[in-house]
Amino acid sequence: MAALEPVLTAPQSKGHLSVARLSRWWYVACRSKQLGTKPIARTVLGVPMVLFRTSDGRPAALLDRCPHRNVPLSLGRVLGNGRLECPYHGWQFDGTGRCRLVPGLCSEGSGDCDDVPGRRTPAFAVRERDGFVWVYPSADEEPRTEPPPLPHAADAGYTTVVRELEMESTLHAAVENALDVPHTAFLHRGLFRGNGERHEIKVVVRAIPRGVEAEYIGEPRPPGLAGRLLSPSGGIVEHWDRFLLPSIAQVEYKLGTENHLLVTSLCTPVSDFTTHMFAVVSFRLRVPGSFVRPLLTPVAMRILRQDASILRVQASTIRRFGGEQYMSTEIDVLGPHIWRLLKQAEADALPASEETTTLRELRLAV
Repeated sequence: MAALEPVLTAPQSKGHLSVARLSRWWYVACRSKQLGTKPIARTVLGVPMVLFRTSDGRPAALLDRCPHRNVPLSLGRVLGNGRLECPYHGWQFDGTGRCRLVPGLCSEGSGDCDDVPGRRTPAFAVRERDGFVWVYPSADEEPRTEPPPLPHAADAGYTTVVRELEMESTLHAAVENALDVPHTAFLHRGLFRGNGERHEIKVVVRAIPRGVEAEYIGEPRPPGLAGRLLSPSGGIVEHWDRFLLPSIAQVEYKLGTENHLLVTSLCTPVSDFTTHMFAVVSFRLRVPGSFVRPLLTPVAMRILRQDASILRVQASTIRRFGGEQYMSTEIDVLGPHIWRLLKQAEADALPASEETTTLRELRLAV
């Protein structure tokens, strides 16, 4: 393959960090089944939140701090009326953050507590869909969009597995890693690619609505244990990698009309250097899903743990050197585009057009 000219991504100066803070977007806080009768604490973009279910079973999210004496509300309990009770003095809050009762001060239902300045705690918009609870981490604000659907997660004929992992990395690094093809032959050698055999394929990079996509054309079934589980007979696969704002990475493989795999990584930035990943793996294969699932799940988890380990080392090195110094080439297919989209979204400067357009074509050896 011909030598490639360097393609610069983010600024190369010492002290730079690929950190983007997008507060007016949806992120997964937890899985639906994790939010039961007790409140739970979550942090999104550095904001501590308490999540609980109101009397009608709907999820709610408040700032995890009682305005009275600054005790975490997540240490409290949910009452039968669906209110969240502070564990220190028993102040009660509804799903909108209003204080509905101060024991010993005002009687329940009098309305005395509702509009008193300072007694209300900030609330966050919440949506529940496809087995996940999504939060909008801009307090007391009406969302401009809705959370995206998860393709095939509930489709008949598909088997879906969900796993979680915490990454010590920036959101950008976690998403780029999930969509980075070249590292798989080395970090995941034997599990996914890495048998020494290389094939030159065509890659088409496209701008898609609120994201970017790479299509790999003419790619043989990836060698390794994961590839053999998905398609024992081999063949040429259809392969797409996608980034969708603010934090979703999708890897999709098709082989013929029967075999289809979609891995959707829902990445939630806990803080600048901590990202919580919910990996949703949906697949439909010629082999029954009940047979493949117990074999594929440990392989997928081992791959995810390898990724988490290398991202932790990367983050440690960045801290040691006082910042990043990235030098990319053409084969770093999506990383620069992901960074540009994150910074455009952070500045509320995304392009007005949402048409799919081709950005570039290249050849890549995989």
